[in-house]
Amino acid sequence: MGKADFLSPKAIGNRIKSKGLQKLRWYCQMCQKQCRDENGFKCHCMSESHQRQLLLASENPNQFMDYFSQEFKNDFLELLRRRFGTKRVHNNIVYNEYISDREHVHMNSTQWETLSDFTKWLGKEGLCKVDETPKGWYVQYIDRDPETIRRQEEQEKKKKQDLDDEERSARFIEEQVRRGRDGKEPEEDPVFTELKRESEEEKVAFRLGASSSTAGSSKPSSLLGPSALSAAAAASASTSKRKEASSSSEPAREKKKKSALDEIMEMEEKKKQSVRTDHWLQPNIVVKIITKKLGEKYHKKKAVVQEVRSKYTAVVKLIDSGDKLKLDQSHLETVIPAQGRRVLILNGPYRDTEAVLEAINEKKFSATLTLDSGRLKGTSVADVEYEDFSKLP
Repeated sequence: MGKADFLSPKAIGNRIKSKGLQKLRWYCQMCQKQCRDENGFKCHCMSESHQRQLLLASENPNQFMDYFSQEFKNDFLELLRRRFGTKRVHNNIVYNEYISDREHVHMNSTQWETLSDFTKWLGKEGLCKVDETPKGWYVQYIDRDPETIRRQEEQEKKKKQDLDDEERSARFIEEQVRRGRDGKEPEEDPVFTELKRESEEEKVAFRLGASSSTAGSSKPSSLLGPSALSAAAAASASTSKRKEASSSSEPAREKKKKSALDEIMEMEEKKKQSVRTDHWLQPNIVVKIITKKLGEKYHKKKAVVQEVRSKYTAVVKLIDSGDKLKLDQSHLETVIPAQGRRVLILNGPYRDTEAVLEAINEKKFSATLTLDSGRLKGTSVADVEYEDFSKLP
């Protein structure tokens, strides 16, 4: 049967189908070929070109898998960063948008079997914040771009500087008010006299205010009634209370407030104190095997870490027998030596620093160490947990 004409319905349908996204299970990542159905995929797997690609991949399979895994990870994170930013989103939504691109790298050619395994790996490596809910796994991208971090720090410093400028302005205004009060002449205390009437025909008029009242049209008088006396006394008392309150608040205002630079330094110091990671393995430290899956032969045996792989896996060599094992860090624990022996700090602000064990606090499960390397050599550090340091061979 001849090939269909270019403008025939069959040819048009074939072109539409070839442009669309087909089923992922009928895609060959090695040959980068999309098959339309199961029969076409079977024929492709039996073809000579596919067999040649398999021979090339069989020579170094890890290289091809690592390449595809790296490409898949980079494209997935790039889409998550550009499309959703640092928002919390369901992993399946990001994956469906990722596979809508026909030229994407398929997951069946990577080291991850399922999307859940890939999501867990992102959280373990610290690339995203992941959490599991009844609806599935959610991911949130962690922006570690140096430019973004620098921009955020500059914004925080600018806010601190603006606050510091406002504090200086308020302090300057308070100083001006205080100087104005100090240079003002003291007010004269009013003199109170008894109300007298010189003649019965004379009328007495009261004027409420600071000025004195007048009796008649020509005689000035400072004679006040009982109500005026009580009002003046109340005003004088309130004035004295305000003076006492202002004088007592002045020492509190004069206390020196922390500047923006001091707060930034304190914030940096707290940040250094809170530097902790979920992985602690380091080469050339003594550890103890705590898993029972290897049998009694290796249980509770001490070994030296020879190599650390992917932060959470270590190749250890047993001290007694010399056997080499590949173990996860959850199957190992640190070793606490005797006092005076050298240790390596594995976590916290003094990570990767050698020290000497000075004392052990069994109640708090911690120890006191003296740093033996770095700029802080000779500094004593207290309450270092058992899990944060281990014996050196």
